[in-house]
Amino acid sequence: MLGEYRIEGRRASDIAASVERGVADGSLQPGELLPPMRELAGDLGVNPNTVAAAYRTLRERGVIETDGRRGSRVRPRPATTARGSIRVEAPAGVRDVSNGSPDPVLLPPLGEAFAEVARRYAERPGMYGETPIDEEFGRLARAAFDADGVPDGPIGVTSGSLDAVERVLAVHLRPGDAVAVEDPGWGSLLDLVPALGLRPVPMAVDDEGPLPEEVERAVRKDGARAVIVTDRAQNPTGASVTEGRARELRRVLAGHPGVLLVEDDHGHGIVAQPLRPLAGGTDHWVLIRSVAKAYGPDLRIAAFTGDAETVDRVLGRQRLGPGWVSRLLQGTVARLWATESVDPAVVARAYGKRRDGLVRALARRGVEAHGRSGMNVWVPVADETGAVARLIASGWAVAPGARFRMNTGPAVRVTVSGLTVADVEPLADALARAAGPVAARSYG
Repeated sequence: MLGEYRIEGRRASDIAASVERGVADGSLQPGELLPPMRELAGDLGVNPNTVAAAYRTLRERGVIETDGRRGSRVRPRPATTARGSIRVEAPAGVRDVSNGSPDPVLLPPLGEAFAEVARRYAERPGMYGETPIDEEFGRLARAAFDADGVPDGPIGVTSGSLDAVERVLAVHLRPGDAVAVEDPGWGSLLDLVPALGLRPVPMAVDDEGPLPEEVERAVRKDGARAVIVTDRAQNPTGASVTEGRARELRRVLAGHPGVLLVEDDHGHGIVAQPLRPLAGGTDHWVLIRSVAKAYGPDLRIAAFTGDAETVDRVLGRQRLGPGWVSRLLQGTVARLWATESVDPAVVARAYGKRRDGLVRALARRGVEAHGRSGMNVWVPVADETGAVARLIASGWAVAPGARFRMNTGPAVRVTVSGLTVADVEPLADALARAAGPVAARSYG
């Protein structure tokens, strides 16, 4: 079970420290099964409650995980190398369609908004002790949520979507808890969950979002205490939750009111599909909106709403760390919203023309592709490494699917934001040569 390594100690803290030393020096490998508590207690000559306390400490620290009768195992090490490092650098002369960034031409100019906020700041600088949320930002964010049918709740502000997800999970879950995540899904999120000491449980998705039976399985069979869903412009597949799918998912979630629901409106400001929020059937929920894709990634602002307890917990913990997200940035975004500096319909048409054109061009060549909304197209391939290499040779650098998947099959992701209409056919030719015809199948 443990090979040559011997766990030592008489006190719970000593036993836990002995296990941690073994993990740290590599004597105990990820996935290695620890002795049953009574067996280890007998070997050490201590009360089983002492070993139980040691194992509890190790679970809380994210060192081990316990899976019922199957016992306790050393957890996989938290992610130290981001999935973003699974990438291909575009050599000179190769077009990079891998980075997931918006088209700079479609981003609004920021000069006027920053100037107005700076003028106000000169008249009344922000100081300690003020409300953490800019009044106009909060008002406009809540009005936009109301317009999209999001249940009523207080507003919070974080430094982007991932910051919000991390804070919400941290105030509700403990190390070892299971979290249902989309597969394929956002690579940064797939890194974050294990880095928090949580256990990711993959849910298959199709073009309409997570499959209801997958959500049910993740919660009922795998014990997921939280479910994370992308409502629109899912990264990497472009999935967008339809009204029919939303009804099915709400029904599933209503059967598990104790589950934490986290929704990411990834397509806010860049898609034509209406938001179909799932919130309302669980006791605890949040819905998050980042401004990154529509207004610029470097603004680092996300608004979120949710049940009062969750929002209060997040804001309370935030006060003990950064305190607040810069009110200067909040004011700038509020100004951009108030002046309607981005027309979502125009942006959606621009991305849609490129995305839909590529999906259609691939279909004509017998290649399956997915991209219902947003700025990405997901292309299943037979040989991921070979496809990436062949595409580079053809002049295109794509994102390897390994950045985004757990159990789903090999694929590549193409970001269309830098494409022109004239690029679509040559890129489709290159993808068809690299991927080859594949039989239609759902992915996940």
